[in-house]
Amino acid sequence: MDQPLWTPDPKIVAKSRLIRFRDHINATEKTKLESYSDMLRYSTTELDGFWNAVWEFCGVIASVKGNRVQENPGKMPGTLFFPDARLNFAENLLRRRDDSECLVFRGEDKVQVRMTWAELYDEVARAAAYFKGIGLTAGDRVVAMMPNMPETIIAMLAATSLGAIWSSCSPDFGVNGVTDRFGQIDPKILIVSDGYFYNGKTIDIAEKVRQIISDLSSLEKVLVVPYAGDGRGIGKTSDKTIVWRDALGDAPGGDIDFLQVPFNSPLYILFSSGTTGVPKCIVHSVGGVLLQNLKEHQLTGGLEPDERVFYFSTCGWMMWNWLAGALASECTLMLYDGSPFYPDVSALFDYAEAESWAVFGTSAKYIDAVKKSGYRPGDNHNLDSIRLICSTGSPLVPESFSFVYDAFKRDVHLASMSGGTDLCGCFVGADSTSPVWSGEIQAPSLGMSIEIWDDDGKPMTEGKGELVCTVPFPSMPLMFWSDEGGQKYHDAYFARYDNIWCQGDFAEWTTNGGIVIHGRSDATLNPGGVRIGTAEIYAQVEKLPEIVEALAIGQSWDNDTRVVLFVILAEGVALDDDLAARIKRNIFTGASPRHVPARIIAVKDIPRTKSGKITEIAVRDIVHGRTIKNREALANPEALDLFIDLPELQS
Repeated sequence: MDQPLWTPDPKIVAKSRLIRFRDHINATEKTKLESYSDMLRYSTTELDGFWNAVWEFCGVIASVKGNRVQENPGKMPGTLFFPDARLNFAENLLRRRDDSECLVFRGEDKVQVRMTWAELYDEVARAAAYFKGIGLTAGDRVVAMMPNMPETIIAMLAATSLGAIWSSCSPDFGVNGVTDRFGQIDPKILIVSDGYFYNGKTIDIAEKVRQIISDLSSLEKVLVVPYAGDGRGIGKTSDKTIVWRDALGDAPGGDIDFLQVPFNSPLYILFSSGTTGVPKCIVHSVGGVLLQNLKEHQLTGGLEPDERVFYFSTCGWMMWNWLAGALASECTLMLYDGSPFYPDVSALFDYAEAESWAVFGTSAKYIDAVKKSGYRPGDNHNLDSIRLICSTGSPLVPESFSFVYDAFKRDVHLASMSGGTDLCGCFVGADSTSPVWSGEIQAPSLGMSIEIWDDDGKPMTEGKGELVCTVPFPSMPLMFWSDEGGQKYHDAYFARYDNIWCQGDFAEWTTNGGIVIHGRSDATLNPGGVRIGTAEIYAQVEKLPEIVEALAIGQSWDNDTRVVLFVILAEGVALDDDLAARIKRNIFTGASPRHVPARIIAVKDIPRTKSGKITEIAVRDIVHGRTIKNREALANPEALDLFIDLPELQS
């Protein structure tokens, strides 16, 4: 495509937070930055000036800032940002206490809740008082197996107001999936719902909760939040359990005594998917997450106070933490729990129209599913309020870019983003000053020195290679939990290139200066010794209306690797010779002859993680007869059985 899909309005850009931030730097640092490229260059070469400017411009609340921006500069891992600062995460998110709305929640069509800033503050104050009364102190772990609902936000803020460490997952996790995560970090308090809704069904989790309580011996108290019922059933499970409202009471909340902690104190423990072993416990810092959130929300996303921000996420995905952080930018959170397609495909668009969302955040898979359904939301809804659509989770293919502009809204900034749990943020994403080109992520995020390297560690200006970050950033993990000596942490990001963060994404630059992610490096295919990204195959296969979804792996065969493609077919479709030929032709012409699969096999389901990402590595291991160590990490572990001893792969 030789024309961009969207070009920003110069008048809007001139008033944007990003340009106001540029002017702030120019005034305070005596610079002459003009373009986004100028800002990016400055942000990755003048780290002290840039991160200090983010702190000041975004209004970080702290009892002490200190004079130092970096300790051990240039060392990865090892650099510490604002080493003398003391602050509180929750205090930065609860900076308002007025009667404007700060939360709106929908639990499918069963529950609706609205909450003001004053009400949120009071609820957090009550929860914090209760936590403090039962002995919660700084560094203790509070965990939640909860839907994406207001009480989850409240509990997180109450815990972090006391300096405690927060971790969460969603209530659809199995017992082992929960205990494999939380059992590693010895939590003191567990927050659970009494059930949840999905696709119109009420899911009871009482027995699962009882088993989890039994397995987590470190627990001292379990708070049960009524959602699918009154909470009384689980609330009587043991002497450790108490119903949420019984614990908090109805007394006025009062003022919160926010504990001031060092910038580099632990805030969140996020977990890797755990599909190749016990999940890694990634510890993120108070200040690192806060600064990354503020930068991404205000500078990348241009969020303004009282804008209504939605991101479809469960509490087991880092996008929930990302969304919660928008409170620090005084935004109103739009929370949703349940199926995004219940009662039908219009569910989220009904919500968006009714509540005048400014930001609609979702996954690439969701956009593709809407496209495949044939639904055109822009024809059926007033989406005038939406100015930014964010997509992450997997690469957004060119056809989905086109679909958004054709069927959602013509005048909207579509931001494909990529980063992850590892940094609780984005390496690459939106640039509100530049056009959107089909199939491309616009630019590296400010402060993130992104390059693409070949196998010899040399930067590439064209071609596909490893996405790396060459300078430190505040939201690098503090450590992995129980990783004495830091070896697992080092091996995860720094083993391939010394003192360079290797993200594990297979990527390339575009002629427009954008980035294309071709999939995970550990899932790339190597037929004939040539590295191929799986996303390149999916982009061609999923154009066909007969294909619902696809997954590609490399199978070791005849002293080489052959590409095997698994497809889920639309209802009533059979994988005959004609369809197989069209699949191969699409891949041949749209990608390359090397991308064409040697085998195409129809399957009923594809295994995916709890956050909805397909897991090529687990399928590859099954096909090669290797044991999957942690099936509980998958949302649908039974799907793995579909790939065992397939006769089509024996010859």
